[in-house]
Amino acid sequence: MDVVFVHGALVRDGSWWWQSTADLLQRRTGIRSHAVALPSCGEIDGAPPADGLAADAAALRHVLDQLDQAVVVGHSYGGTVIAQAGHHPSVAHLLFVSSYLPDVGQPQGGIMSDEPDPVAVAEVRPGMLGVTGYDAGSFGARFLQDADPATQQAAWSRVTEQAVGAFATPTTAAGWQGVDSTYLVCTEDRSTTLGLQRHHAARATRSVDLPTGHHPFITRPDLVADAIEQFVTTT
Repeated sequence: MDVVFVHGALVRDGSWWWQSTADLLQRRTGIRSHAVALPSCGEIDGAPPADGLAADAAALRHVLDQLDQAVVVGHSYGGTVIAQAGHHPSVAHLLFVSSYLPDVGQPQGGIMSDEPDPVAVAEVRPGMLGVTGYDAGSFGARFLQDADPATQQAAWSRVTEQAVGAFATPTTAAGWQGVDSTYLVCTEDRSTTLGLQRHHAARATRSVDLPTGHHPFITRPDLVADAIEQFVTTT
């Protein structure tokens, strides 16, 4: 059994975001983990960002093609990538962290359109989106209020542009359907509302509330590792 991590939108260096949880899993169980590099965020061998969701889903499927059995963990936009990747024979369980289980035809931008205080994202150059109106302090206060300032700064340094197609492309698959899944609801999340989380959590097999902000795999890796270990040990 392996664990595959899929990070959220508008960030790079996926391994960094998951490292605390990955290290804890390794120490506890020896489980191998893999962080998917998303082409839409320009993470593939220094190449310019590929246009969007289809490329990210293909990157996830490429990782899964190398594995016999895996727990796939998606954070935020990562859930939309999981959906678009469709069903894969190596997937044993899905774990969603403040994430999305979209129906076929739902683009990422549409999922977020009704949020009362959406994250400020704008086209910063042709074909590329970026977060706007944030600095390290305001980013930390919204996305990592339960982390120390050094961690908030390290996270801010990994915020990046992302191809517009990641947000504008409607999904053509719903890879979460028919797969055993758990949704981790982050009750102190200042980025994704509790209502939107619970809407998508209702589509999972089960849900668990965590008393954390948007990135529990950084601030409470023990809680995320506990959930992953439960999937692995029951397989």
